[in-house]
Amino acid sequence: MASSIVRLVKQVDMTERHIEYWWRRRRAQDKPTTLVKFCETSWRCIYYTYSFIFGCIVMYDKPWLWEIKHCWYGYPHQSVTNDIWWYYMISMAFYWSLTASQFYDVKRKDFWQMFAHHMITILLMALSWMCNLHRVGSLVLLVHDCADIFLESAKLTKYAQYQKVCDTIFAIFTVVWIVTRLILYPRIIYSSSVEAPQILPMFPAYYIFNTLLILLLVLHICWTYLIMQIVIKAIKSGQMEGDVRSSSSEEISDSSENSRPVLTNGGTPKKQLSKNGTTKPGSVGASPKKKQ
Repeated sequence: MASSIVRLVKQVDMTERHIEYWWRRRRAQDKPTTLVKFCETSWRCIYYTYSFIFGCIVMYDKPWLWEIKHCWYGYPHQSVTNDIWWYYMISMAFYWSLTASQFYDVKRKDFWQMFAHHMITILLMALSWMCNLHRVGSLVLLVHDCADIFLESAKLTKYAQYQKVCDTIFAIFTVVWIVTRLILYPRIIYSSSVEAPQILPMFPAYYIFNTLLILLLVLHICWTYLIMQIVIKAIKSGQMEGDVRSSSSEEISDSSENSRPVLTNGGTPKKQLSKNGTTKPGSVGASPKKKQ
């Protein structure tokens, strides 16, 4: 790109700084707008809210919700009820859709972490279904849906520019995340790693299943580190500073926009005029002109 800029400087009546700015702003036009991101976040928020409520209704009368050891009693002769079947199938379809859409949505900083998360989740659900480990699988689904509601809600209020509401929801999200992902979820892993071998004989698929559960916990720890970075920045600045998952190339600072020319609708730099209507020295025309 540097060599291309040098060539353009020689061919057009623009400085290197103006070409770099025009190029970056032209590429930024392909980025999703706030409205697009708001709509994308809205449907995820609606799904997580529905999924968590439906999961609570489905799991409320299940004994393994209140005592995890019931996940292993009577295994493998554990029947699947209709509500658990629907809970699994809807969740599986959702994570498949996230995995597919991730490749044409805006690319985030944690693209590969999210891809690994979706694949591990799908593998866990498929393996638990095939091995009749749906009880512990349903617990994992319920624990994961809770915090995501507040994360998506915080993004929505951020896009809508309700900063104080966003800060409040994000604070709630941080607490819920730590409780569900770093306290309740490790309790499930403890049961599958320590209590399960004491109740039933082990088999090869169990070790694969338990390893995937632990890998998911490692991803949670990595995301907790990113979340705490946002919390620390928010405490220092007095407000939440954007989404840590956003692409670093999406944002252009206000100071840069104020000190540089404005784009026209066509994506080319607009002339800056002085008070008498003449072009300012060193300003950029509507389109690059070759030097005579």
